[in-house]
Amino acid sequence: MKVVPLRLQPGADLRRVMEAWIAEKEEQAGCVISAVGSLSVAQLRFAGATEATVIRGDLEILSLAGTLSPDGAHLHIAIADSSGAVIGGHLCAGSLVRTTAEMVIGLLPDWRFSRELDLATGHAELQIKAQPER
Repeated sequence: MKVVPLRLQPGADLRRVMEAWIAEKEEQAGCVISAVGSLSVAQLRFAGATEATVIRGDLEILSLAGTLSPDGAHLHIAIADSSGAVIGGHLCAGSLVRTTAEMVIGLLPDWRFSRELDLATGHAELQIKAQPER
């Protein structure tokens, strides 16, 4: 595994930046090892929901987990508001960094992740393939 630190600036769209970043890499598979920082807007899709819920305010990133592939990401986030109340869900585009987002990303050169429609779930799900020897 190749480990890469990444820091996002205020106003960056957390999900979109991560998807654009992995799309530029030679490696075709990645995962979030750790993430901390803050958001001013969080767009979360809760379990079973079809649409994202918008949460605004001073929000702390408590954790971020998921997989990254050139054709998409699957990311879950837990955030706390200014009173310490915690909420989490599927991270959607439109989640904006407030002061910083500091991440450590693992790149997996021996693997290729992609997203393909799974007829059993009706969603684009993770497909895992070994990379051919280089």
